Amino acid sequence: MSGRVEALWLKRAHRDPMDPADTITVVAHKGAEDDVNFGRSKRQVTVIEKEVFDRIAASLPEVRPSMRRANVMVSGVRLKETRGHTLTLGSVRIHIHGKTRPCEQMDAQVAGLTAALDPDWNGGVYGVVLDDGEIRVGDEASIAANSRPYSSASRTDTAT
Repeated sequence: MSGRVEALWLKRAHRDPMDPADTITVVAHKGAEDDVNFGRSKRQVTVIEKEVFDRIAASLPEVRPSMRRANVMVSGVRLKETRGHTLTLGSVRIHIHGKTRPCEQMDAQVAGLTAALDPDWNGGVYGVVLDDGEIRVGDEASIAANSRPYSSASRTDTAT
């Protein structure tokens, strides 16, 4: 399945607004530079689907993708049930660890957003960055099941 990177954001601090970006720089096993989650062990980058937000907007027209507080929005790539898969964004690979559960901040922005994001992996996924590089709006996006599972033993960071 092939798609593209539609939008990028950085979260400078917890509960702060998301800053849109044309490019984000990522570091293997650390995450996105200048993002509050840099150095976390598993939730280094979060990814959402444009198609999910298009569906949600049909019933909640005031919803904007940046409200999900993810780093990357892709189109043409289905994220549901992709735990353990590798997502490639341009030249950067991300090992998907699981689905991102919506928090109370979603309903604080738009009533009903938490319920819309909770089922079917609608809230997106989170994962570990496997390569140093840059992710750009317009980059190709693809996903593949791993032939060899990611090993945390290969990690170089110690953050939790």
